[in-house]
Amino acid sequence: MTGDDVRTVRAGKHTVEVHRPDKVLFPGDGGAKEYTKGDLVDYYRSVAPFMLPQLRGRPLMLERHPDGVTGPRFMQKNTPDSYPEWIGRVEVPKEGGTVCHTVCDDTATLLYLADQASLTLHRWLSRVGSVERPDRMVFDLDPAGDDDFPAVREAAQLLGELLDELKLPSALMTTGSRGLHVIVPLNGRHDFDEVRTFAKDVADTLVAGHPDRLTTAARKKDRGDRLYLDIQRNGYAQTAVAPFTVRAKPGAPVATPMAWDQLDDPDLDARRWTIADAVEQARGNPWAGVMAKGRALGPARRRLNALMPS
Repeated sequence: MTGDDVRTVRAGKHTVEVHRPDKVLFPGDGGAKEYTKGDLVDYYRSVAPFMLPQLRGRPLMLERHPDGVTGPRFMQKNTPDSYPEWIGRVEVPKEGGTVCHTVCDDTATLLYLADQASLTLHRWLSRVGSVERPDRMVFDLDPAGDDDFPAVREAAQLLGELLDELKLPSALMTTGSRGLHVIVPLNGRHDFDEVRTFAKDVADTLVAGHPDRLTTAARKKDRGDRLYLDIQRNGYAQTAVAPFTVRAKPGAPVATPMAWDQLDDPDLDARRWTIADAVEQARGNPWAGVMAKGRALGPARRRLNALMPS
């Protein structure tokens, strides 16, 4: 490669080589803005102070697009032996063996993954050292159609009100794709089965009150035009898109944390923020300490039991 084909970036103790920084990863088709690998690296470098606290200590699954969003993709769980030794790794059990996941604890690792065309980072809801006990619970609000964001907005409001009634703190995030995630911080003392059961009971309670608009049916053919309250990410070895990660969609939209009052923004949709303005949103600290308020589920379970349909 010529010098023009490699750009070096200093990040803390390490220097990261960015190969072919002018390679287009997001073509400017259909009016969408074009972005290169260099643009992706610049974005992740700028957002790193806000993104790394959401990644540290968590096993990752990497969604890689070596030829950009119009080319093939593959999901990477195992960390290749070719990765630098300074990149974090954790070996976790799976049925019949183990998986050695990448862990992103610093800016250099984040930039290295961007150079590998890891457009989207999917994180575990638990951390190294306690992988069987999540400290996050996620509700994925998935609309029946791409143009049905009003249903997402309504479902988020209903779910937020229910979680408030259960006295559980919650945070809101665009997915950068179709819907929203509602995230509840936990104290990390419950296993995945407990958390998933609780999330299902919350979703079932909400659906019971709005059966014509909401559903927990996993099969698309059973949902009709109702919004799907997906709680399946709350399982061992399941992942959710990481806050501030880029999605492999035209225009490079970003899964972006937002404040609850931003739900009223008439311009809001799942791809509201992109790599062009997500850092500005991050500087506003939209979650304002919510993630530090991890709760036990015992008191919330008692409140939920009183609300559940008999």
